[in-house]
Amino acid sequence: MTENSEQDYQFRHKNIFGIEQLSVADISHILATARSFREISGRPIKKVPTLRGKTIVNLFFEPSTRTRLSFEIAAKRMSADTFNIAASTSSATKGETLVDTAKNIEAMSPDVIIVRHSSSGAPQLLAKHINAAVINAGDGAHEHPSQGLLDMMTVMEHKGHLAGLKIAIVGDIAHSRVAISDIIGFTKMGANVSVAGPQTFMPSHISLLGAKVCSSVKEAVSGADVVMALRIQLERQNDSLIPSLREYSQFFGINRKLLELAKEDVIVMHPGPVNRGVELSPDVADGGKSVILDQVANGVAVRMALLYLVLGGNKGGDGQGEIR
Repeated sequence: MTENSEQDYQFRHKNIFGIEQLSVADISHILATARSFREISGRPIKKVPTLRGKTIVNLFFEPSTRTRLSFEIAAKRMSADTFNIAASTSSATKGETLVDTAKNIEAMSPDVIIVRHSSSGAPQLLAKHINAAVINAGDGAHEHPSQGLLDMMTVMEHKGHLAGLKIAIVGDIAHSRVAISDIIGFTKMGANVSVAGPQTFMPSHISLLGAKVCSSVKEAVSGADVVMALRIQLERQNDSLIPSLREYSQFFGINRKLLELAKEDVIVMHPGPVNRGVELSPDVADGGKSVILDQVANGVAVRMALLYLVLGGNKGGDGQGEIR
């Protein structure tokens, strides 16, 4: 953006359903806001009053460690009140519908509902029935926008830019909402995305998102600036789509020898949780090229930025004051 367009820019999204809805200017603004929040996590007292008086509800219908905790930490670092609802302890187990659950939560006046659900489109459905802002924390195989944004932030930190980079994404593309958000986001920002994996893990429409489908992992990784391995999502498969994990590791696992085909300064990413010895060899997962823990750290900053912006945070502010 030019200096004038930056001055005129305003973030106008009340809800975050996916990277697809965001423009290049939106993504750049979210990442810049996240960078400004990153230093708060390094302070002796990790708290600012920005969202004091706001109520954030984590409504998770699928298991989650990193994403749920990351959103909760992000909200608390900005002094919001947070509440966690898991499907196993909600009235969903008694037959209550998702919309009725949301309407009952809405009656208690939350400001933001963060939702994870096994069905694609669940966040959009909620947003039609409630006044609170809705942030998608992963819906089916559709999108996982905050993960896509933290992945872009991590690459920016290490490479300084996104345009022109070769991003290789390897693994279970078909069941990965992270892959979809990453492909949409990285290509929007001018990077070149190559994907590889077993044929049974490769959706037919993936090239329509702008990704290059490679015939082998070697082709995808060759000359790559970034190599991202994806977890095999067995919980989303009705039948096993690979002969065995051992065979998958042999042909599609990322190991040190395979990384020699990438650029010397390649970075290795994984959205987690990592199945060591399957998607990544242990020496690569823990090696000097791995930035997996940087992804986790940046997740808090990105989620602070999203909460701040959907609640009306203004461009140019330092994020240290309160949103009224």
